[in-house]
Amino acid sequence: MNIIGKPLDKLSNMFRRVKKSRLYKNYWESRYLFLMLVPAVIYYIVFHYMPIYGVQIAFKNFRFNKGIWGSPWIGFQHFIDIFALESFWEVFSNTIIISIYKLIFGFPAQILLAILLNEIRHERFKKTVQTISYLPHFISWVILAGVFTQFLSPSIGPVNVLLRTIKMKPIYFMADLRWFRTILVSTDVWKTVGWNSIIYLAALTGINPELYEASIVDGASRLKRIIYITIPSLAPVITIMLIFAVGNLIKDDFDQVYNMYNASVYKVADVISTYTYRKGLIDMEYSFSTAVGLFKNVLSFILIIIANWTAKHINEYGIW
Repeated sequence: MNIIGKPLDKLSNMFRRVKKSRLYKNYWESRYLFLMLVPAVIYYIVFHYMPIYGVQIAFKNFRFNKGIWGSPWIGFQHFIDIFALESFWEVFSNTIIISIYKLIFGFPAQILLAILLNEIRHERFKKTVQTISYLPHFISWVILAGVFTQFLSPSIGPVNVLLRTIKMKPIYFMADLRWFRTILVSTDVWKTVGWNSIIYLAALTGINPELYEASIVDGASRLKRIIYITIPSLAPVITIMLIFAVGNLIKDDFDQVYNMYNASVYKVADVISTYTYRKGLIDMEYSFSTAVGLFKNVLSFILIIIANWTAKHINEYGIW
């Protein structure tokens, strides 16, 4: 038995070494590609993994003089306090409502813009439209908030000047509870629709042109080609992007809301991230604000799991 076993072990070890050397050879040949990954890996380690160490203060009564390790454990008390606060449920509902509005109006707009751009045959005009639609993405909300505040101003804003011209009362859009969510959603769609359409435009380039040629021969109109060829071909990408969008329902845009809202519209505009900011950095309730942030991230993860499971059972496309 030993006579047979030893040669087999040597042969097995030899194959392992060969396999290992080939693996290392492949890595060495691709070393410059892996080198390009280093900045991304460092970014995720520093800004996404190292901060996880501080999540434990959500379960502690954090004190500066005692540090994270020295602060006493209080278990799930902060989470109990969160669910008991009426103010939290108000910002939670605001976050969900605003995110759903953005999903309803913003998600289809990205797909529609990509399809419309794909149908343009004049290349110069197409590139001009693309460039104009991408530009808002590169402007920060700090600047845009000032622009929209002036544009919608009740005294000098063009919108209210027009309303006064037709004998209507001016509206203070940025401080009106009835209008502020509309402002948030419409400005977000305007800023992100062009940039977010890029991935759909990339997917459209992968559609076999012969499908369109065959449909033209069969007499299909442009609308029918979009309905029966373009949209079904985009189904995998649409599904994956929708899963991510559902996961982000609880993830609000802090930059936008913080720069545009004011105390008069807290009732309809205060969201989880701004609430966490005030509790953590202004009221210095660090443990409580960390618990709120952890609750938000866990809920986002659960939403992604549910969305992915639903998508897999509907059209067999998913993240995993």
